[in-house]
Amino acid sequence: MDLEHPVPWFPAWGVRLPSPIENVFSVVSVFNQWRPGNRWLLVAFEVVASEIHLWTTWYSLRRSEESGSMVAKTPDVEFLRKISGTHQISRAFDRAGLREGDENAWIVSLPDGEIGKKFGEFSIPRDTYNDLSIDAERLIEHLGGSLIPKRPIPIIRGLERLGSESNGELTSSMMEGRFLSHMALSDL
Repeated sequence: MDLEHPVPWFPAWGVRLPSPIENVFSVVSVFNQWRPGNRWLLVAFEVVASEIHLWTTWYSLRRSEESGSMVAKTPDVEFLRKISGTHQISRAFDRAGLREGDENAWIVSLPDGEIGKKFGEFSIPRDTYNDLSIDAERLIEHLGGSLIPKRPIPIIRGLERLGSESNGELTSSMMEGRFLSHMALSDL
């Protein structure tokens, strides 16, 4: 947890790939072969802004799952769609999926906990990151990568990859707000 946003770490692990991606399909195939289920996914490194960004996107996913209003058929694809800020699945993969030349990615696990029916009923599970770390480390090994000892931070390049304008000087907090606003567009 950082001091600005006192929330627990989201179950996301930065991975440095052994070399820049030449064939996205081969990397994703290895990942899909070894992942524990469709609640695990790979996300482009720069499009993840913060713990708040991840937990907010996850909460939106869980609300869609519980209401039966998902656009995608699986939670991994729906999360990618939401974090991309689009209603279109193909555009989500273009924006937040891996690309040729990418050197880093996030391995993300999507908890399937209850979110409650009323405002304020949800409590973020504090041990989720630690509970899933062994599975994440195995995936990193299968990818031939190494763990990046860093948590997500908002960067201009991430906003640009998502298709958001980045005019002028932005503080870290302003950038995080843009990432969150962009994510909210996924259901409009």
